[in-house]
Amino acid sequence: MMRITTLTLIASAFLMLVACKQEDEVQITIYPEVINAGYIGNGAEWDPYDEAESWGATVSEEDWQTLFKRLDYMKMGYVRCMINSPYRYYDAAAGTYDKNRNIESISKLLKYCTERNINVIFGEYNPPSWDMKQDQKWVDMSVDYLNYLVNDLGFTCIKYFVIFNEPDGDWASPNGDYLLWKEMLTRFDKKMKEYPGLSDKVKLAGPDIVADYANPNSEYDSEKWISQSVMDVDSLIGIYDIHAYPGQNQVRQGEYPSILNKYKKHIPEGKKIILGEAGYKYWREPDSLLMAEYNRRLIGHPYTKGSDCNMLCYDYFYGLDMPLLCMEVMNAGYSGMAAWMLDDAMHSNGDSGKPEDIKIWGMWNILGKEVFNKPEEEQIRPWFYTWSLMCRYFQPGSDILKSKVDTADKDIYTVAARHNDKHVVALVNVGDKDKVVTISLPFEMKQADLYLYQENNMQKDSDGFPVPAISDLKIDHSYKATLKARSFVLITDMNHQ
Repeated sequence: MMRITTLTLIASAFLMLVACKQEDEVQITIYPEVINAGYIGNGAEWDPYDEAESWGATVSEEDWQTLFKRLDYMKMGYVRCMINSPYRYYDAAAGTYDKNRNIESISKLLKYCTERNINVIFGEYNPPSWDMKQDQKWVDMSVDYLNYLVNDLGFTCIKYFVIFNEPDGDWASPNGDYLLWKEMLTRFDKKMKEYPGLSDKVKLAGPDIVADYANPNSEYDSEKWISQSVMDVDSLIGIYDIHAYPGQNQVRQGEYPSILNKYKKHIPEGKKIILGEAGYKYWREPDSLLMAEYNRRLIGHPYTKGSDCNMLCYDYFYGLDMPLLCMEVMNAGYSGMAAWMLDDAMHSNGDSGKPEDIKIWGMWNILGKEVFNKPEEEQIRPWFYTWSLMCRYFQPGSDILKSKVDTADKDIYTVAARHNDKHVVALVNVGDKDKVVTISLPFEMKQADLYLYQENNMQKDSDGFPVPAISDLKIDHSYKATLKARSFVLITDMNHQ
């Protein structure tokens, strides 16, 4: 017989049993059935600060240590790391290849990932120049550089290799030319096989296209890119990946599982698919108020024109939306999600090397003081709180369990996972009303910690990292409690494994 455990926090904290109307009661059931085995993990786009020196500052050792401390808390399972070759191995002025050129920062990044067993998808945004997109010289340089990183320098964290970023886009050098991408994938695969052991250690990832997008210059929309890739080059692809930039309303109204399934349904059994990049964009009509605020923040901004930004990544609500999207991803059978992006200090628009129009998307800007005279930008933004928890506790190798939210409204979302006989359950309420939830679990949690993300009410340590709002919970298969409006909760017993 299930025992209902009531969890109570004092002084307006998360779990407080209250009288609610019948329509505000929600039944959540977690089942023992595994719907998504061997999850790769959650993480972020972490590119190796290609432009920092051209902006006027390198990433200092002190800043590296700050980054490492934050990332040690996050425990990312998966990192996407992309380079711009003119800032790395290719001297555009001289037209020469030098694999040791500007090697320090990428070495620090990849050494960190290797030492902590973080899976890395590595790649190039574009060839050194767009007229080299079919040039064998680029293939030769690029693969030699990959081999240098993996075999010579020993950065075995690199598991997958992307040859073009978003090749279906009209902003990318292939400009939607599927046949060009397919040809180059074949040529890269052939070149990788010339290096002993390289193709055993590193597989190709692709097609790296953008969900819910169709380039008018391409014969294929994004779904067709996936289905055609499966048909033509599945034997060459080690992992499938797509990018996703939905609107807030689109996700909060429960529309995104059907979009994710459009791509997942084509993936052959035994292969995995991930979100290689993910964030939110607000150009859709239902998000017009958010877009108006976005544009208001751009007026007179000192270091961005907003050409490729999310000006709302500073806001509390972004810390609800990112884990919500990830819940949909995990429940849809995808194997990982990398948030775009970790740090504002990684890119300018067009990778121009100039700091006048940077891409603001991150959890901080580690060069806020040195480059932008804004030391406050180096501080952790709110969405780190929830995203770090989604990385830390949905560990690589986790099995995602079937869950069901038995309610007609679209405010409550959940995901649950098992890892080495330990468990984690995450919930979010994006609505404006508190909801009484009764959660039925197929397991017990004898020493669980509960983390709470609620505006003006979240526990942090001196570094700004999440700490439990409640520790040592004893949950016997079921509990009933209130999930406050606009809040996120994660419950786990993994801290005691």
